[in-house]
Amino acid sequence: MPVKQQIGIVISNKMQKTMVVKIENRYPHPLYSKTLIKTKKYLAHDELEQCNIGDQVLVEECRPLSKRKRWKLVQIISKSSLIN
Repeated sequence: MPVKQQIGIVISNKMQKTMVVKIENRYPHPLYSKTLIKTKKYLAHDELEQCNIGDQVLVEECRPLSKRKRWKLVQIISKSSLIN
């Protein structure tokens, strides 16, 4: 079975070696065809603590690392210009 990967935005990095990633899923309404956005927050493992708030990152599913943490950082796609 292939590993699930998602692109998201870091919204918090205050925990040690952990970040909160917001992932948006866009889909059309089944009847009215309006584009809806469903947002989900995941805890992801950041071993080197290199992510900042606003960074766009690629995360992939992995084995459970803690009670809520089941994703790990693969790469930083783009750094945020908000925080230096």
